[in-house]
Amino acid sequence: MSNSAKSQGPLIVSFGEMLIDFVPDVAGVSLAESSAFIKAAGGAPANVACAIAKLGGVSAFIGKVGEDEFGRMLVDLLKKNGVNCDGVCFDKQARTALAFVTLKTDGQREFMFYRNPSADMLLKDSELNMGLIKKAKIFHYGSISLISEPCKSAHMAAMKAAKEAGVLLSYDPNVRLPLWPSPQAARDGIKSIWNQADFIKVSDDEVAFLTQGDPEKEDVVLSLWNDNFKLLIVTDGPKGCRYFTKSFKGRVNGFKVKTIDTTGAGDAFVGALLYCIANDTKIFNDEQKLKEALLFANACGAISTIQKGAIPSLPDKLQAQQLIKS
Repeated sequence: MSNSAKSQGPLIVSFGEMLIDFVPDVAGVSLAESSAFIKAAGGAPANVACAIAKLGGVSAFIGKVGEDEFGRMLVDLLKKNGVNCDGVCFDKQARTALAFVTLKTDGQREFMFYRNPSADMLLKDSELNMGLIKKAKIFHYGSISLISEPCKSAHMAAMKAAKEAGVLLSYDPNVRLPLWPSPQAARDGIKSIWNQADFIKVSDDEVAFLTQGDPEKEDVVLSLWNDNFKLLIVTDGPKGCRYFTKSFKGRVNGFKVKTIDTTGAGDAFVGALLYCIANDTKIFNDEQKLKEALLFANACGAISTIQKGAIPSLPDKLQAQQLIKS
């Protein structure tokens, strides 16, 4: 779908990586024990773009894939989900990134990445679709695109262009330690652009990693606060989320569902929240509106865990509303 069909409503642009996840066909085994894998589309920023489109929002993805079977498959999938792909580039030399992901019996995810370098790491600032970025209401990004050049410079240039055009900046660091040279490099890299965002979503685990403190403690969370922020969200898995703004703070409960696969739950949450913010920026100053948006985002996150795979399990608006009513 090009600009014309879904140009009604505010545009949300997602920037970063899109890759192929290989997931064991049997749950609860380590990667070494798995005998077969199912391929699924992955990459948090791409998942977020699909989540927004599935809810009826207008979204675009900016990134780079290999000019290979997997790259073409990913771009086709974005288009099928109604995401604008005018900002996607193909690299003739590099392959589309691969990740092997498994959910072990203790519920922890194990990642193994194949990127040496992969196409997404090679996006150059000269390849950015600046027109698309400047038209956005919200520009959303993660931290994986900060790990290496030239993608890091492209990321910085895109943020700068968005900010200068008055676009809201949304950051979900999405910590993936195996991709960084060291844990400290990850902390430093993630925090290097921290204060430029308008709003940030972190998980409780990420709070623990970034602060090396107890994520349950409010003063630990607030050590991540910056006065430039309009909103800081901490997701607490099935327990829901906590929110902090300049003038209010609180908690919104999650939903109990029969969880099968948590991959992409955070992206479903973020997509839903961005969809709500894009349609009503008064959310930052209206606690009741914010709580309604977060309840909706919690519902979307919960629904995405009841089937396998990130993008296929993303909910539409009706599913979320039904869960809230139930």
